[in-house]
Amino acid sequence: MKQQQPYSGYQALIGWVVTERQPGTVTLALELTEHHLNLSNFVHGGVLASLLDTAMSFAGLYSPDPKVVRKAVTLSMTTTFVSPAREGTLTVIGKVRGGGRKTFMSSGEVFDANGNLIAFGEGTFRLRSGSESEGP
Repeated sequence: MKQQQPYSGYQALIGWVVTERQPGTVTLALELTEHHLNLSNFVHGGVLASLLDTAMSFAGLYSPDPKVVRKAVTLSMTTTFVSPAREGTLTVIGKVRGGGRKTFMSSGEVFDANGNLIAFGEGTFRLRSGSESEGP
């Protein structure tokens, strides 16, 4: 997987990377390791929820100018766990579904290495001060 500078300490801890980013959509990848698994040796639900939260938020934060850093906070999020995964690389896709100048809604899906749906979610996000001028 492509190496990148971590966005945060939390990203460094979990280990996801951005593999594609366009207006209104983002794709993340996470190569699973032992520390992502729960006692049943499946990906922990908290890891999946974190991936969804990140992808859905990042989908609304795109800026064509790399000097413009946009930030948001999560207002609400739902997560549905569909199937277990325990190895390989997870792919997470976040897409903006609607919103306005300060708030946007996104959906996200997590797929295993074979393309099977593992989890999905929806979220509402509020842009932080200084971010709203471009819109999601």
